[in-house]
Amino acid sequence: MESRDKKLEIKNICKIFLNKNNGYETAIEDVSFKVKENEFLVLLGPGECGKTVLLNIISGLLKQTSGEIYIDGKLSKGLNSEIGFVFQKLGILPWLTVRDNIAISQKFAGVKKTERYEKCQKYIDLVGLKGFEKYYPHQLSGGMKQRVGIARAYAGNPDILLLDEPFGKLDAQTRYSMQDEILRIWNENKKTVIFVTNNIEEAVFLADRIILFSKQPMSVKENYDLKEMKRPRDYTSEDFLKIRKEISDRTDLVIE
Repeated sequence: MESRDKKLEIKNICKIFLNKNNGYETAIEDVSFKVKENEFLVLLGPGECGKTVLLNIISGLLKQTSGEIYIDGKLSKGLNSEIGFVFQKLGILPWLTVRDNIAISQKFAGVKKTERYEKCQKYIDLVGLKGFEKYYPHQLSGGMKQRVGIARAYAGNPDILLLDEPFGKLDAQTRYSMQDEILRIWNENKKTVIFVTNNIEEAVFLADRIILFSKQPMSVKENYDLKEMKRPRDYTSEDFLKIRKEISDRTDLVIE
């Protein structure tokens, strides 16, 4: 198997939870898909349909009820250092500077301060935070905090990067700016990216490919290959509007 053909494989994943009435609730039902190396894959679906649950399973933070996950053809079990995660709630530590937040994984790994600062500087530069190394989170805008979270994930040098609706709480102008930024970062330092959103326009703007999910219990409804769409994409172009309408006709998502 060539790694380019199949970096990550999600195979027949199912997740069942015990609900508050002591009954069983299926969050994810028999979900399967493959992700190519360096692909920018967007998982699109209604809120609370199970997308975050799926990311947690892929990362190893949550165990699936059934099914398997393979990375480069090898069965993945538990937490995996090849996977980085940018959460909805960034969890930036308010008592640490930008530099120390980004370098925290290196600190836990026992890397000396001088060396970890040197290693993380390229990621600070990558996300456009040069000059803000000694700033604290309360001194940063929402978009800058998101950059810290992205740089921190990159600093762990993962092969696969998971992003769980990272721009959902930003104002519209900052959100558009961060969409441009995440593509710039991805182009400069290619990773296999799995990006979760419930925003159709954001999905079409970012994705090499979109997997559209149903409501809970979550299953795959459709797969859209957008690799041939010219980048950077124009929200008002004919091909953009066509695929946006096609997706919106297949789902009850609200176009934001």
